[in-house]
Amino acid sequence: MSWLDKLTGGFRKTADRLGDNIGGLGTGAKAALDTATLDDIEEALIASDIGPEASKRIRNAIAARRFEQLDERGLRTILAEEMEAILTPVAKPLDIWGFPRPHVILVIGVNGSGKTTTIGKLGAWLKEQDYGVMLAAGDTFRAAAIEQLRIWGTRIDAPVISGKEGGDAAGIVFDGVKLATQTGIDCLIVDTAGRLQNKTHLMEELSKVRRVLGRLNPESPHDVILVLDATTGQNALNQIEVFRDLAGVTGLVMTKLDGTARGGVLVAAAERFKLPIHAIGVGEDVNDLRPFDPRAVARAIAGLTP
Repeated sequence: MSWLDKLTGGFRKTADRLGDNIGGLGTGAKAALDTATLDDIEEALIASDIGPEASKRIRNAIAARRFEQLDERGLRTILAEEMEAILTPVAKPLDIWGFPRPHVILVIGVNGSGKTTTIGKLGAWLKEQDYGVMLAAGDTFRAAAIEQLRIWGTRIDAPVISGKEGGDAAGIVFDGVKLATQTGIDCLIVDTAGRLQNKTHLMEELSKVRRVLGRLNPESPHDVILVLDATTGQNALNQIEVFRDLAGVTGLVMTKLDGTARGGVLVAAAERFKLPIHAIGVGEDVNDLRPFDPRAVARAIAGLTP
């Protein structure tokens, strides 16, 4: 199964919800875009985690086109076009620009979001582009996170800097930067703790890591990427808000878009926060982290086949 098939399957719930609310249209049937139909469309968008702001914008854009009648595919096409217009401005590739090397990427996110797995897949992605990659196990709170990162390091043939459970994350990051500098590594990807239950402790830990990095290179960290689990729906927006304030998020990666996620939260995040979306995760395979393609995502949400 291709990554696009996985993506389309993952968005099936959204597509079905939209289909149920497009004025009861059947194949080949047409309906006027009256107020009731537009209300149904807006409700379906909100129920698909697209959020009230983006849903209202899409509804207004459709109404402004002044169509008298549309069939189901025509309406899905318009929905896809309007969602693509929201997503396109935030679709930005991850650029490894930091000099002197290494370019440091802090990866943050709540436990269970797919953060450590995303780090492994991101490392593989960058190695395919001929960048030297090193991983740093900065989530010392969970022994499983350290071991999981070591496994990914072996899997993608990348060195891993780690310490003992409960150790000093900032010290591990310091050692990672020093070793990466000495060995000519292009990119250091840092795992971080993801427990929001104690925001004060998390903020202190992230602040300490950033201070250490800043002393080594004033521009470091060069990226702070927040990993979000699409299956959490609107809760993902709350996580963006919290981590943006705690850690200075510079970009997003959305994971688990191959499962039961509605996925419309991507549109909601783009409309509300305007943060760059670098990539999406559509499976557990090492190659299942894909560059964010706004057209493919918009069409999958709208239920249009590739």
